[in-house]
Amino acid sequence: MCDLPQLEQKKRGSVKKIPVADAVGMVLGHDITEIRRDEFKGSAFKRGHIVKKEDIGHLQRLGKEYLFVIDIGDDEMHEDVAAHALSAALMGEGVAVQGEPNEGKINIVSERDGLLRINTDALLEFNLLGDVMCATLHNNTMVKKGQIVAATRAIPLIVKRRVIEDAAIITKHSGKIVEVQKLRAPRVGLVITGNEVYYGRIQDTFASIIKKKITDFNGEILGLYYAPDNEQMIADRLKELIEAGADLLITTGGMSVDPDDVTRFAIRSLGATEMTYGSPVLPGAMFLVAYIHTIPILGVPACGMYHKTTVLDLIFPRILAGEKIGRRELAGLGHGGLCLHCSECRYPVCPFGKG
Repeated sequence: MCDLPQLEQKKRGSVKKIPVADAVGMVLGHDITEIRRDEFKGSAFKRGHIVKKEDIGHLQRLGKEYLFVIDIGDDEMHEDVAAHALSAALMGEGVAVQGEPNEGKINIVSERDGLLRINTDALLEFNLLGDVMCATLHNNTMVKKGQIVAATRAIPLIVKRRVIEDAAIITKHSGKIVEVQKLRAPRVGLVITGNEVYYGRIQDTFASIIKKKITDFNGEILGLYYAPDNEQMIADRLKELIEAGADLLITTGGMSVDPDDVTRFAIRSLGATEMTYGSPVLPGAMFLVAYIHTIPILGVPACGMYHKTTVLDLIFPRILAGEKIGRRELAGLGHGGLCLHCSECRYPVCPFGKG
């Protein structure tokens, strides 16, 4: 019975002993140590290094007349070559590779500020292939230009070309796996509802919270209205904002089940379609998403006043990336949709919304 190294040798190319001068373009099968007294001790060349013409003199100075190299077959690829092929297959818009592969691993970085989109089904298929891998940040993570969002590599030093081709087929059929989408700058109409605020019985705190979330995404607040718990008045304010050119509407309050919580009825009366009320997220169970023609309306419940991070923070960037949000998209937030209410909020570096 062959031991594992022998089996790997049969599967992943053969090892040959050849003169140093004849090794250009071949792959080292072992590390080569260099020792310079009081200066350096370590690997001058690592296993897997592709020998270059300029390496020959250095290797000879290290006393190497022969090298053990790996002969790569026509049906095989070196890990660094494979890394380039894998990253090209994985990458969609808004991402790029970071430098050259290091021992077969290559990083994928964002080319812009935006929303990271991971095709999780295709990523699973990719990682089921074996001998190749890709690790990413969570889907729907906000990222900055230059940030590492994924990394890929061929796991063995020499990988079968067929595996790399199969990886490319997955992304051809299922779509690119890693992308960063640019967010549009919204023109927002905001309606703060509630008798207690409208009649001055309590001071409004909703407006400043929502305004900050809008400006954080370079949005413009086209108009801000206050309305009592009156279906017609809320509907009128929303209609005015649409006529003024708002391309996104946000309402706050009036989303509960009390008889005087009428905001969602006002939204429906404007002819809203695909209206989805309720989400499996805490805080944010009484969240609403609807559309008037192509204009999204986000109904934020009272929890938005008391919690720094809510369902709005999960949905808002997806809306700005152009995603249509309905029942299925909201339902998918249940896994990871429980906020832990940490004493010091570190969102988005936390489990919230990371299903």
